[in-house]
Amino acid sequence: MTFDTLGLSPKLLAAIEAAGYSEPTPIQAGAIPLALQGRDVLGIAQTGTGKTASFTLPLIEKLARGRAKARMPRSLIVAPTRELAAQCAENFETYATGQKLSMALLIGGVAFGPQEEILNRGADVLIATPGRLLDHFGRGKLLLNGVQMLVVDEADRMLDMGFIPDLEKIFSLTPPRKQTLFFSATMPKEIQSLVDRFLNNPERIEVTRPATTSANITQFLVRLDNSVPKVKRTALRLAMSREDVRNGIIFANRKRDVDIIARSLKKHGFSADPIHGDLDQNARMATLDNFKSGELKFLVASDVAARGLDIPNVSHVFNYDVPHHADDYVHRIGRTGRAGKTGESVTISTPADSKSLDAVLKLIKTDVPELALEGLKEALADAEEGPRGRSKRKPQARSKDKESSERAPKSDAKRAEAKPEGKSERSRSSRKDKQDERASQRVVGFGDHVPDFMRASS
Repeated sequence: MTFDTLGLSPKLLAAIEAAGYSEPTPIQAGAIPLALQGRDVLGIAQTGTGKTASFTLPLIEKLARGRAKARMPRSLIVAPTRELAAQCAENFETYATGQKLSMALLIGGVAFGPQEEILNRGADVLIATPGRLLDHFGRGKLLLNGVQMLVVDEADRMLDMGFIPDLEKIFSLTPPRKQTLFFSATMPKEIQSLVDRFLNNPERIEVTRPATTSANITQFLVRLDNSVPKVKRTALRLAMSREDVRNGIIFANRKRDVDIIARSLKKHGFSADPIHGDLDQNARMATLDNFKSGELKFLVASDVAARGLDIPNVSHVFNYDVPHHADDYVHRIGRTGRAGKTGESVTISTPADSKSLDAVLKLIKTDVPELALEGLKEALADAEEGPRGRSKRKPQARSKDKESSERAPKSDAKRAEAKPEGKSERSRSSRKDKQDERASQRVVGFGDHVPDFMRASS
């Protein structure tokens, strides 16, 4: 099957060819014709299968005629993270070449002013994260009653990030007779409830069972005997130093560890930078751009970067931590082996990860072989013992006699010996002078001021 058979216009076909694509993926082949017919679509497909083009292409095709009014976008794409929203914007710009369509990107971390200016000029396509979208609406800068097509991308990620109430509000602000395209990698019951409430008799396109790993990805496991961070970082560097590793993404569960790992890798000569939700948006986008261009070899990331990011030619994914949620394992390693290319994942597991690892293996239903790293035992022994040639010695315990003598109160003689002699004499002399002064000022009886009536009685 080719894109020619999907009902797209010559302009779109030319843009697709210029982007280097010749055959649609299964989710694209199933969703695009239905979307062009105006049907609501429920698309279920694992990450890396081309979901973004599945809604971007029909949206451009249907909006080719007409013009948006000020503050009233004709279509809306909602994505859970800034990076995903920016990726949708990149796809729109790629495929909308030669089309007279305007686009506005509303994401946090950047100023409101430029975004408001674009909205005031009128946007055919509005791409936004839920929080920033509702912020603009609350400020009176945006109306959603002109939306003809609503796209929800990575719906299950919306659930994970707590955006379901925001998503429900967005649905209520848009016209009931709109076309809805709803995409998700998995279908938890909360997501199914949204589909039942807000989609009109949708066509379900499911190209693979939820939460399966791509056959293009070779998976490996590195088992460690302890959870010492230094030992884990040593194993990570050995896995990254193999000849076939061209570049890669390292995932950690905590933002704090992302920064620590990035600093450690830089210290050992690796080209690596962190990316997570606490970083400034401009810094995050610059880091992603450097990684995509090849200037940066390794990206150390939290799960903010795990879902949906289309970063081409990633050769390896390294799980420094086994993810707490088994589904995240699928999304993490899905950053490699994309668009028909092969990839490899390496997961580091410690005894503390046993429950999480069991959940992952149960979900993917695949045996993951252990990776033999040359020099691992020697390197781990060095990491456990400390710097070469120096062993970590425990401080010697003090004897009970010494402790008791140290705790025993000093005698008066010893205390007197401990005090400086000159200072002690001056202190005693000063106290005596003050006592004599107070005694000389003391009044006995009435002194010289005896009342007259007392004199008379005597």
